[in-house]
Formats: sequence, C-alpha cells, structure tokens
Amino acid sequence: MVRDITGQTVLIAGASSGMGRATALAAAAAGVNLILLGRNTDRLDETLTSARSAGRQARVSSVVADASDADVLADALKGIDLTAVDVLINSVGTNLMERTFDQLTPDSWAAMIQANLTAAFNLCRCFVPPMRLRGDGLIINISSVAARKPDRSGAAYQASKAGVLALNHAIMEEEWANGLRTTAILPGMTDTPLLDRRPSPVSTEVRSAALQPEDVAEACLFVMRLPRRAHVSELVIQPSRR
Repeated sequence: MVRDITGQTVLIAGASSGMGRATALAAAAAGVNLILLGRNTDRLDETLTSARSAGRQARVSSVVADASDADVLADALKGIDLTAVDVLINSVGTNLMERTFDQLTPDSWAAMIQANLTAAFNLCRCFVPPMRLRGDGLIINISSVAARKPDRSGAAYQASKAGVLALNHAIMEEEWANGLRTTAILPGMTDTPLLDRRPSPVSTEVRSAALQPEDVAEACLFVMRLPRRAHVSELVIQPSRR
C-alpha cells in the first residue's frame, strides 16, 4: 500500500521550469504543501499560481534564490522552519551550448560545477542537519543518465551530474542511521528547456520520443509514497523509444 503524502511539506529547488515545475504541479495535486525555490521571479510566480490552482487544499509559497550561492541560499531560507520540511527535491541543473571538451574553458567548467553540483551541495547542507535532528527526511536529487554512461551531453555536464549522484550516495551512507533517505533520479532525454541549449536544433521527431517532465514528476511522487522502511538509491528512467 502506498503512503499517503497529503499534508507533507516539500521544498522543490529548480521549480521555475521543466522537471521541477512538473513535480510541483503533481505534488500540489496530491495535497502536498510546497515551498518553491528558483532564480527567475516571473517563472517562479507562474509555477506558484499553477500549483495553487492544482492543489486547492495545499499551501504553496515561493522563495527566490540562487542555490549555487551558499550565502544567498541561507539568507533566503531564514524565514522558513527547515525542521518542518519532510522532503527536499533538488531539480536544479543547466548545460552549455559550447560543451565539448575542447570548447570548455576554466570559467565555463567552473560555472557548470557551480550550477549543477555546488547547488546540490548547498541545498543538502541546509537540509541534512534539520532532518537529522527530527530523525526523518527524504532528499531526492535529479541527476542524469549521463552520470552513468557516456553520451554527447558534454564533459562538464556529465562530471557535475556524476558528482550529484556520488554526493547523494555519500549522504545516505552517512545518514541512514539518523532516519534520512536519499534518492538519485537519473532521467534520460527529457523534453525540457535544456533541449534548447543543445548545439544543434532538436527535431520534432526527437522531442516526441523524449520523456516528458511529468514522467519525472511521477517518479518523484513514487519515491515519496514509499513506506519509510523502503529506500530507492537510484531510479533510472529513460524513453522507451531510442
């Protein structure tokens, strides 16, 4: 039997678009109380409005912050009781147009690590201590199938997403005895704004075969609904047509 998640409080980072936005709408419809975090105020407001409409009985609020900046993130979260957050979902991520190894520079490499991996570290650093204090908590990090197998998504992207996967497993190894569970979700190609950042335009045919953000949202809800005795360390979800 699945666990009822109605009334749980979930913070979704990267809620402005793509998988984060889809997860926010699905969670709101399931009766979850949401704190939405993102950098783009206008897009975050759009997600907030849609989530409130989808979950009429749920409480939905938003926080504007760049998760890759530790000080900015900590300051933005000051007004939130972090011990009341049951689930952290990290859906922060980006990629470069100029992504091949020979195109990378020290600056672009550092920017990718900062945006994808350091943001995950900063978020977990904020939420692991209060979850440990209460003896319960779930962290879901959206990594990528690129963390597990070579592809053309770029060296910096693959390295940063592999880092998110390793970070996720390390936290679980250290914190399982304190009641924490961490799950890494590894999606394959998904029709999100990241496809618009590919060096070559993505055809309609390729997009139609890709996962949709709602598919990843359903994977997040599946993990959230599992009983506390169950732990999913990794969940790989890929398009059935490749």
